Amino acid sequence: MRFNNIVVLTGAGVSAESGIKTFRDSNGLWENHQIEDVATPEGYQRNPALVHQFYNQRRAQLLDPKLKPNAAHLALARFEQEHIARGGRFLLITQNVDNLHQRAGSDSVIAMHGQLQKVKCPVTGKNQSWLKDLTGADLCHCCKIPQPLRPDIVWFGEMPYQMELCAEALMQADLFISIGTSGQVYPAAGFVQIAAQAGAHTVELNMEATRGDFAEGYYGPAAKVVPTYLKRLD
Repeated sequence: MRFNNIVVLTGAGVSAESGIKTFRDSNGLWENHQIEDVATPEGYQRNPALVHQFYNQRRAQLLDPKLKPNAAHLALARFEQEHIARGGRFLLITQNVDNLHQRAGSDSVIAMHGQLQKVKCPVTGKNQSWLKDLTGADLCHCCKIPQPLRPDIVWFGEMPYQMELCAEALMQADLFISIGTSGQVYPAAGFVQIAAQAGAHTVELNMEATRGDFAEGYYGPAAKVVPTYLKRLD
């Protein structure tokens, strides 16, 4: 086995071919909304109804029977199972808030930006599964004075989840693969440096090169590039 301890980071480019829009389009909007209005704590405080509507629409999309994991999701799940069966270690860190990696069969997943199908209490942070629309009338059950539940999404200005576990895995990795992410948003943008400094081989799989500090890069649609690259590791 050439690489034993593998860490993979995925971004919006992995889910784009399944029909989920990428994070923001060329004019800086997120599905026709200003980022500040729907992806910040301040935006939520200003207009919680708008934020709920925005995430309700995205949550509902995940229930569309036409929305399915694509070949990249499936290849990652299959590779994880085979690699672990051979005695290797594998961790998938995703910036995506959809559930396509999990539906494809990936087990070792850190959803660093939260998940659309979960909501949480803003006071205790306790989360729960949530598949229907969320409104301001939906309250937590963990506080003495029940609080309005909010989407379990990491907004700009908030700390992504399980960063200590991510950093620990990166420092132990001998292979780091970045898939379908712009490499511009921190802290995820710094993962390649952490892995490289720890001695890992670094690879970018993307539509196009995003930066010059990966040891290798392979470019094209994720559904084609990811399965092809993973087969090389078998």
